[in-house]
Amino acid sequence: MTAPVLAVRDLATHFFARAGTVKAVDGVSFDLAAGEILGLVGESGSGKSMTGYSLLGLIDPPGRIVAGSIKLAGQELVGLPQAELRALRGRRMAMVFQDPMTTLNPVLSIAEQIRLAIAAHERVSPAAARARAADVLGRVGIPDAARRLDAFPHQFSGGMRQRVAIAIALLHRPDLIVADEPTTALDVSIQAQIIVEVRALVRDLGTALIWISHDLATVSALAGRIMVMYAGRIVEHGPIGAVLRAPQHPYTQGLLGSLPSRAVPGQDLVQIPGLPPSLAALPAGCAFRPRCERAAPECAAAPDQATSGSRGWRCHRPLGAGAA
Repeated sequence: MTAPVLAVRDLATHFFARAGTVKAVDGVSFDLAAGEILGLVGESGSGKSMTGYSLLGLIDPPGRIVAGSIKLAGQELVGLPQAELRALRGRRMAMVFQDPMTTLNPVLSIAEQIRLAIAAHERVSPAAARARAADVLGRVGIPDAARRLDAFPHQFSGGMRQRVAIAIALLHRPDLIVADEPTTALDVSIQAQIIVEVRALVRDLGTALIWISHDLATVSALAGRIMVMYAGRIVEHGPIGAVLRAPQHPYTQGLLGSLPSRAVPGQDLVQIPGLPPSLAALPAGCAFRPRCERAAPECAAAPDQATSGSRGWRCHRPLGAGAA
């Protein structure tokens, strides 16, 4: 059996504040294979972005990884000195952020930004760097890429800027890319184009991709497997078709029920009652218990993970037998 590109075990990232310890990531474990696309979904504050930042060592004080293991192609990343992490970021692992205008430097041309990204890890001539920049821009669907290299970020549309950010992440053909809500600010037609391009790039390059989003519709069009996060924990995971077709955890069912595409015309959208809990004061037992219509006395104890084939969930009262 082929070893996973990424192996995460019992990852815990906490922030130490005056109000208490915020358990942003609390015991997360999963594997990711080469060329696989994993969707990581949940409400705002569920811990999905913090999971992504933890993988790349981008947690700033007062936060830190307090437990667990992150192995990239067998190399342990937890505890690695910052200089060594910086050498890996961009070359073997990369991140695409939600807003490309905060990622791209507004006073540098696209060619110069790509040249600097290449020079951070390789020594190449200016001509070779420019040719490589044109090639990678063409790969992400930017027309007339060679000519557009001398443009500045403000001269691109939002969708084109996001393509540039994805192109920079792909420059060194990393083992892993983490994309944090990369299409949230774009209209649906541009989202669809980028999803098609990203799927093709992952297939061609063999890069593993984690796509972080609150948009289940986008994730369902892209990922092969899904993890649902709530209050810093994975509450359900499995093949995306099986999970969306027959969710086991009430929280997953609530996310699906709130999709506008599933609403009956003329009726109100289904809402998950209540608000997500404070990560500094999580309720005992199942964190979703105060919002769950199926809550019972046994939910006051933390649920263990149940499995069925390639699926898993943490719930004392799952919705029914799911497909493997």
